Amino acid sequence: MSNIPETGRTPRVQIRLVVIQILVFSLLLTLGGRLWYLQIRNGKEYTDEAKNNHVQQVVQPAVRGSVLDARGVPLADNETRLVVSASRTELMKMKDRGKGVLTRLAGVLEMKPDEVINKIRLCDSKTPKPCWNGSPYQPIPVTDDATTQQALTIREASEDFPGITAEPTAVRRYPAPGKARTAQVLGYLSPVTDGEIEKAKDTDSPFLRSDQVGRSGIERTYDKELRGKAGVTRYEVDNLGRVMGQTKSDPGVAGSTLVTSIDARVQAVAEYELNAAMKLVRSETDKITGRKYEADAGAVVVMETKTGRVVAMASQPDYDPNAWVGGISAKDYAAMTSKGSNYPLLNRAIQGQAPAGSIFKVVSASAAVRAGHDFNDKYNCSSSYSLGSRSFANFESKGHGPITLGEALKFSCNTVFYALGHQEWQRDGGLKAKPGAHDWFYKTARDFGLGSETGIDLPNEVTGRIPDRQWKQNFWEANKDAWCKQGKKGGSYVEQIAYESCLEGNQLKAYDSINFAIGQGDVLVTPIQMATAYSAISNGGTLFNPTVGKAVISPDGKSVREIKPTAHGKLPVGAQTIRDLDKGLRSVVEPGGTAAWRFGGWPQDKIPMRAKTGTAQVYGKQTTSWLATYTDDFTIVMTISQGGTGSGASGPAVRNIYDALYGLDDAGNQDLKRALLPKPQKALPKINADGTIDAPDIKPYDPKAQLVDPADGGVPPLAGPPPHLRD
Repeated sequence: MSNIPETGRTPRVQIRLVVIQILVFSLLLTLGGRLWYLQIRNGKEYTDEAKNNHVQQVVQPAVRGSVLDARGVPLADNETRLVVSASRTELMKMKDRGKGVLTRLAGVLEMKPDEVINKIRLCDSKTPKPCWNGSPYQPIPVTDDATTQQALTIREASEDFPGITAEPTAVRRYPAPGKARTAQVLGYLSPVTDGEIEKAKDTDSPFLRSDQVGRSGIERTYDKELRGKAGVTRYEVDNLGRVMGQTKSDPGVAGSTLVTSIDARVQAVAEYELNAAMKLVRSETDKITGRKYEADAGAVVVMETKTGRVVAMASQPDYDPNAWVGGISAKDYAAMTSKGSNYPLLNRAIQGQAPAGSIFKVVSASAAVRAGHDFNDKYNCSSSYSLGSRSFANFESKGHGPITLGEALKFSCNTVFYALGHQEWQRDGGLKAKPGAHDWFYKTARDFGLGSETGIDLPNEVTGRIPDRQWKQNFWEANKDAWCKQGKKGGSYVEQIAYESCLEGNQLKAYDSINFAIGQGDVLVTPIQMATAYSAISNGGTLFNPTVGKAVISPDGKSVREIKPTAHGKLPVGAQTIRDLDKGLRSVVEPGGTAAWRFGGWPQDKIPMRAKTGTAQVYGKQTTSWLATYTDDFTIVMTISQGGTGSGASGPAVRNIYDALYGLDDAGNQDLKRALLPKPQKALPKINADGTIDAPDIKPYDPKAQLVDPADGGVPPLAGPPPHLRD
């Protein structure tokens, strides 16, 4: 038996017991504090969350508001279709990730399995169309065109199609009244993304996962008004998913109706005539290149001169916006986005940029007046203008001797403007600008609204380009390194240009200003900019913000918010100069003018017509056709890329649009009964007591139904103009 004393162990045991007691006490204290925090401090918050865990919500998408033309004709509305949708969340829970269900579904819908499977995969940078760009938690449409039998098959054998629904749903429709697609103006819809939901979460217009949103055109600009508010019904369910009762219901609100200034009848004419002009010019040979004209793109704008409201806007190539409804197919997506398609999603009326050519000369004439030159003085219209060893030819190398600026517009004399542009460049100091240099030509272009957005209520408008001294400096700084690397003294044309640009690309040279004076060189403008500028000449000087939206009407028709015309500036010249410009442009369509051969028989005494032709040169391409025109009521600007001359390519189409507007035959006789829009549409469509709007009938445009003077059988078209009238 051991006789070791216990006194040495007792203190150690006591210390251990104390430590254990402290640990236990600390744990109890921590647990108590945590219980207090959860049950008392944040008890209500967690109680609410627990309740919400047992609440399921059912969303009833709001009916999107219609888009109407100025007379009430639907450009975009809704129709009820049988929509078959798949719940990706449910399918991903299955062992085969829903492949079997989707394969069976493909058989019912008479589709290929891969086609159905691809529809529900999520979009990312590596996934080609078709794919789903919306929330993965909402039902994904597989087809919006199911037959009644297909829907019944799916619903009656629901055990074979878990996660699949077949329900009647309001689906967007673009009816193309009178064959007027209005594609780029309307835009299209696609599902809301998680990023958009998060971004709009704390705004006054949050998104639901079921929402479709506008991606371009007025569907995007007026998305908030058109979208409405989805209805949400919340149900309390137990942990087995059984409904215990309804907790709350938020009724849905239909979207508002948007009335536009577009006239579907005029839109149909504009689309047809632009397309027909491009087809016709492709059959003609370009004398410069010896090839057929490519006429690869074009645009036309019809605008009210006194308000800036857009009556028609067409862009080629175009597309059918219905292709986006229910999810776009891979074939259609490729047709809209591949290089060979020439990108029909672009609205070339507001996104197409090109040198302006001679339609720019109204800017240069105004700049000359601001610089102190008299509009009615005589300026030498020689056959060419020399700058050192370089010679700048007049169009067709024809001279007209001493003429006024008005006559320079009539004959589209380049050399008059070459000389003025060069003189002002010298006066401002040439290569080294004097302090306080006016740069009247560049300043006037900007004051006409060029180089800036017009403010049209369509997304993604581009600014164009005015290559003044500051732009030259900025452009040189951005490209100097590349030019210096590529350039080679005495090398190929491109290498020599790069070499010179490397050394002195920031200098505004004499030939820059000479080219600028006739809308060439680095100038870029858009059709909507030129339409706005020419409308301002017509209306006395006001630069209106072009608008497509005209009024927003509530679903019940009781609230009408009219979208009033607004202006962003005035022309930088006085009333007399505007009258001089107007007189000069009027002479362009009269005998001797460059557009006279396209406006033979026009009733100039009753409906005064003004115009300016333009043929812009683009490096590496065929010439671009421009024609800018206006009456007291409307402005029409058309351009055709690689289409040849202004009057030659665009002239007949613009004339036909005017004939349809005013009800004119080839001899200039007017029949108001057949005139589509002899005066701008001022009144809004009539709203019924229930908020609906009755749409008038509209017939497709028939170009063969031209009015003909019965006395002489009509005036035959001219075979062609003298060479100097082909600008």
